Amino acid sequence: MANLKSALSVKTVTQVGYHRCDPGLYLQVARGGTKSWLYRFKSPITSKQREMGLGSLELVSLKEARQLAVDCRKQVLAGLDPIEERGQQKRVQLLKQARSITFREAADHCIAAKRPEWKNKKHAQQWSNSLATYAYPVFGDLPVSELDTDLVLKALEPIWVSKAETASRLRQRIETIWDWARARKYVEGENPARLRGHLDKILAKTAKVKRVRHHPALPYKEIQKFITALHKRSGSSALALEFMILTAGRTGEVIGAKWSEIDLGTDVWTVPADRMKAGREHKVPLCARALAILDSIKSNCNPDEFVFPGWKAGTGLSNGAMLALMRKMQFGHFTPHGFRSTFRDWAAEEAHSFQNETIELALAHTIKNQAEAAYRRGDQLERRRELMKAWNQYIDI
Repeated sequence: MANLKSALSVKTVTQVGYHRCDPGLYLQVARGGTKSWLYRFKSPITSKQREMGLGSLELVSLKEARQLAVDCRKQVLAGLDPIEERGQQKRVQLLKQARSITFREAADHCIAAKRPEWKNKKHAQQWSNSLATYAYPVFGDLPVSELDTDLVLKALEPIWVSKAETASRLRQRIETIWDWARARKYVEGENPARLRGHLDKILAKTAKVKRVRHHPALPYKEIQKFITALHKRSGSSALALEFMILTAGRTGEVIGAKWSEIDLGTDVWTVPADRMKAGREHKVPLCARALAILDSIKSNCNPDEFVFPGWKAGTGLSNGAMLALMRKMQFGHFTPHGFRSTFRDWAAEEAHSFQNETIELALAHTIKNQAEAAYRRGDQLERRRELMKAWNQYIDI
């Protein structure tokens, strides 16, 4: 019995105890009949006798057990303890699994860790909103250890020129999250979102970017100042511009609006598909101030008439009317279209209770991510009504 020649003879062993098969290799038989492989050796580190399990007979054949025993003998000859080596391998694997958290998970942990140090309670929501809008769609679900310069640039470059302030804050937040992950040993190496000596060699300088925006946008914290100045103006252009700001609409959508598109019963403005950039009908919930603007001019609301008429009878405002007004107001370095970015930045930084999807719907943006688009349900009209009410309250003076 002690000199086992084959796996077949091994399987016939029923005597309880240990049966030597090879130098250091034993078949262990428990009282219940369970058989498993055991390797006995003297630890080269502690000089103590040790036993190491090599697996059940049902899973490990005699041939495989002999090879495992040979591997263990080689480790002992090399001055290594097979049990300690196996434990180290397990620890390495567990550490690798622990370090596989996603960037989104790392961000959540980082925000939670830093929340107590922020005096402004809004900071956490501002972080979450900007990351959800610009970073998560690019690498939110990837392991934080896979974040590299190319991925960071993929998130930053689309807004680095058009939304310089938001992009700068986003970069800083990504950098902070990565540093947190490195401190927790989830990642190692150089921070891919570092600006000095790294991204500043690739991206334009922020100070210069702010002077070359495609659609220069008024910083959202200055919107009340602008509205105060706007209320000192009269005429169709002033009303149209305020209406556009309140609805986050595009210039063409507003100057082309007709009374037939306005439903004062449901407080909804329906922009037909042929006047939308995406070619789809867009319903816009009207806030209190937007309705007040309409109420001030609805005496002329013939269904076929333009809501904001131009100088000539039967025409709407010209495409440059609102820009000309802004220049007269000494705000000509910004553009009417830029107020959509003003609204977007406000929503990312201040609209704490609204999801990114709701904000994108309010802007009538097309979802480029096909997976996300497939899961979109409805137009969230009532939720958007609450969002536009919050925007109205923020800019209300």
